[in-house]
Amino acid sequence: MARGPPQAEGDHMRAIWLREFGGPDVLVPGTAPDPTPGPGQVLIDVAHVNITFVETQQRSGRPGPFQVTPPLIPGNGVGGVIAAVGPDVDPALIGRRVVSATGGSGAYAERAVVDVSAPIEVPAGLALDEAVALLADGRTATMLIEAVGVHPGDRVLVEAAAGGVGSLLVQLASRAGARVIGVAGGHRKVELLTGLGADLAVDYRRPDWADRVRAATGGADVVLDGVGGAVARAAFELLDPGGRMVSFGLASGEWSPVSAEAATARQVTLIRPDVSPARLRAYTEQALADGAAGRLRPLIGQRFPLDHAADAHAAIEARASVGKTLLDVR
Repeated sequence: MARGPPQAEGDHMRAIWLREFGGPDVLVPGTAPDPTPGPGQVLIDVAHVNITFVETQQRSGRPGPFQVTPPLIPGNGVGGVIAAVGPDVDPALIGRRVVSATGGSGAYAERAVVDVSAPIEVPAGLALDEAVALLADGRTATMLIEAVGVHPGDRVLVEAAAGGVGSLLVQLASRAGARVIGVAGGHRKVELLTGLGADLAVDYRRPDWADRVRAATGGADVVLDGVGGAVARAAFELLDPGGRMVSFGLASGEWSPVSAEAATARQVTLIRPDVSPARLRAYTEQALADGAAGRLRPLIGQRFPLDHAADAHAAIEARASVGKTLLDVR
């Protein structure tokens, strides 16, 4: 039996269901049986859910790296408190504040069961919602900065710089002593960037954006590509010989078109980060520690109640969101 609050037979929790692919409105509030932790598992009472751009693509049924098969409860990142443990798990874990991946589904709900090895304890001094905002994006940003090797004085161009990952990359690159060029789509997003630490903020919706960057900085040493498509290509053209580029997102709907041959011809290195599970966990722990120490501040741009998951997806797809989007469960 799970050790924790007793549960009556037939207890149900609120959850969001994806029963068919389609627009945001296919995310429908409903109920699901309360999960019970088995051997080697813990139950998390969920307070906040992390939403990622990839999840909007999964919901629409677009081809991508992480396919899902309806019906399911979507989502892969939660923050909350361990409320019960499986029969062979240390009951001292009950009451701990944690963030956790959920294995690719099951996050858009009031409770989630995960393997005991999955949760990461939230350090004292870091709010739970900020920890959830750093779970995927902080890990990614920390990994990318280490992978490209940012040095003091480097000119670092961050695309989608007002997004969840991008806003953290601006902070980390600035902290590393780089001259940060923040590139974002639309006036509202560009306005945010100097407050995050960007030395130059440019709107990539303007046709002359790359010319403005070159006029101001002469070019770039590092490109952190979160947009893909034509923006990635233009950013690549700004790199000087010896430059480094890493792609982490496709806000444009397509990955970077830059080929290995084009990079070699320009003496640019295309970086592929180490994404082994052990490294990813270490990057997450580093991001949480930086958040607790005040060195990294997640930009939580919008929050929605659990039942309004469809509205959250719609905001992300309309490019109306800035920073991180959270579902508040409690």
